[in-house]
Amino acid sequence: MLEHKFVVFMPKEYEQNVLYVSMEYKTVTHLCCCGCGKKVVTPIAPHSWKITYDGNGITLYPSIGNWDFNCRSHYWIRDSQVLWANDWDESKVQATKIQHNDAKLKYSDKILHKQEDKITSKKGIFQKILSYFK
Repeated sequence: MLEHKFVVFMPKEYEQNVLYVSMEYKTVTHLCCCGCGKKVVTPIAPHSWKITYDGNGITLYPSIGNWDFNCRSHYWIRDSQVLWANDWDESKVQATKIQHNDAKLKYSDKILHKQEDKITSKKGIFQKILSYFK
């Protein structure tokens, strides 16, 4: 079972079997559950991982695949429990990375359009005010 600690900043030294959750920075980090000692960073965002906290345990979705680590560990974190998953072949890993990058680009584009819409709206109001004084 994993312990969780809500923090603002990540600690300098990590403990094994501890999830460090920073809501301010929308990030969950931990040492790889296989015991290899590598730090795992899971950014919380609509295009990335999602976190659920029910008052007792943490759930992260989707699974964590440490494909760039030598251990290549793959697991789910459900209600602060580690559920081990199968290794993926390289074609599935690459396809998932492409899908994740596409989702990130779509999300970034959506945010950019919302900001542009706000700017356009503000310009319209400013122009109406200026026309009033002409």
